[in-house]
This record gives sequence, C-alpha cells and structure tokens, in this order.
Amino acid sequence: MPTPSWRYGDLVLVAGSGHPELAEEIAQCLGVPLLPREIIVFPNENIFVRLLASVRGQDVFVIQSTASPVNYNLMELFILLDAIKRANAGRITAVIPYLAYARSDKKDQPRVPITARLVADFIAVAGADRWVTIDLHASQIQGFFNIPGDELTAFHLLSDYLLEKEFSPEDTVVVAADLGFAKKARNYAAKLNLPIAFVEKRRAGTHTDALTVIGEVAGKRVILVDDEVDTAGSVSGAVRVLKEEGAVEIYLCFTHAVLSGPAVDRLRALPLKEIICTNTIPIPPHKRLPNMTVLSVGPMLAEVIRRIHEGRSVGQLFSE
Repeated sequence: MPTPSWRYGDLVLVAGSGHPELAEEIAQCLGVPLLPREIIVFPNENIFVRLLASVRGQDVFVIQSTASPVNYNLMELFILLDAIKRANAGRITAVIPYLAYARSDKKDQPRVPITARLVADFIAVAGADRWVTIDLHASQIQGFFNIPGDELTAFHLLSDYLLEKEFSPEDTVVVAADLGFAKKARNYAAKLNLPIAFVEKRRAGTHTDALTVIGEVAGKRVILVDDEVDTAGSVSGAVRVLKEEGAVEIYLCFTHAVLSGPAVDRLRALPLKEIICTNTIPIPPHKRLPNMTVLSVGPMLAEVIRRIHEGRSVGQLFSE
C-alpha cells in the first residue's frame, strides 16, 4: 500500500470500462482496491456515472484506455472526471494508456480540425489536474495540454524483451516502419547494438504505399518497429518490401494493438516470426494470434502512479 500523499490524502483508483483487466492488474500491483462505481447506459445512449464511496480530499487516478468504442470510452472518461471533480477530490489524474485521436495532431489540409488538441482540452475541462499516457503518436501532443502530465514509453519493456533473444549485429537489423518513427527506431538499434534501416513510404490520403528500403536487409533477420498497428495496411506493405529486398525473418514490434477492421486477417497472412506488442488496449481472444506476444504495461503504470502519489520522480524510473 503506497504511503499517503503529504498533500492530497490517500491514493484512490477508479476504473472506466475501457480496459478493466489492466485496471485490476494495476490495483493488484499497488495493493489498492478499485473504488466501487456504477456506470449505466440508458436506452437513449446517455451515460450515467455514480461513485459508491467518498473521494473527498483524496488523490484519485482514473484509469481509462480510449480504444474501440473510441467515442464512448472518451465520453465515459469525461463524465467520470466530472463526477470525481464534483465529489471534491483533492487531485485527479487521468491515466490513459492509449490516447485516441492522437494522429489528428496538425492541420495538414484546409478546413480540418486538430482533434488531438480538442481531446486534450476536454480532459482538462472535465476535471483532470494531471494526465498520464504511453507513447503518443507525436510527442508534441504533450504541448496541447494546459495541465501537467507524463508521457511514458513502452520502449524499455519491449526492448528488454528483445534483448533476451540475443540478436547479433551480424545477421539482424532494426527497421523503422516509416521515416516518422526513425528517431525512436534508433533508440532500439542503440540498445540492441544493431544496425538500422528504414522503410520509405508515400502517403496519399488515408492510403499508404511502402516503396523502398533505405539500408541493407538482404539475408538478415529484421525487427520492424512502430508505435501502433491499426488496420495493418502499412505493416503489410512494409513486410512485402522487406521480403522483396531479401529479409529472411521478420519480427514486428509495436506499443498499441489497435487492430481495426482487417488488421488481424492481414497480420495472420504475413510471414512474421513473432508479433510483440503491449496491452495498452484490450486484445480479445479472437485477435490474439499464435505468434503474438503481449507484454503488460500494468506494473509500469502502477509504479508511475505510486511515484506521482508520493511526489517522487517519474523520470528516474526510466533513467531520465
């Protein structure tokens, strides 16, 4: 059980319905039970929330991933935050392992919204004093929030798992799934002591074509890294071009398993040695492929919550 905060009272955990398994794992790691609450969806699709215990003056952490159904989970989060604020909590932290709409982070064509900024504003207006999330699509989204927060990374969790496989720089290369992920891919290459290559892509609207590989992959094992897999269209193109360039074996490594629409069928059809991801988003049994390894972010989130509650450094957890 974490020690009480010197300023905000006891640590309280409240879970939305977006990822109950992860919330329960965090609660077990901390030795803190989830606060009982009632969530009702009326026939007119309105959401009703009621806390079944007092949070007055307490340090409350609301755990809610915002994957499918995205808009329901976001609205439920906002209503939970509002209910907790009106119950006079001392401090409220929104713990959002996967933040939806993070790709809508810029106005890249006329007359379009910047929805990631809108979501950030909603989180603050609803009542959050702080936020925590994992591997934003673009780290600049941190600046959309007018409240303090922490962007965590699953890099250490994923790279430590890969380290156990003892890949050799003689026959293995890290490949960034696109040039936008190049900087983070370099971190993988540095930690694993492996060379790096890049898949170059041309984007046309929502369609993505993998064109070529920058770097040497012929005759090598490949670790293909990205932040998330949505429909797996980009991944399919990347794997195709890597195989055309002579890659022998391909490992796919990413943080967020969005897995929308045809993603599972596409991944099943790809010649992948192993798919390595995390549980920032719930992955139902029918989406768990035989070659998929799911690493839990629960212990990391639990320790971060503990450190925030006790007023200790979060960066030190990641040697930062």
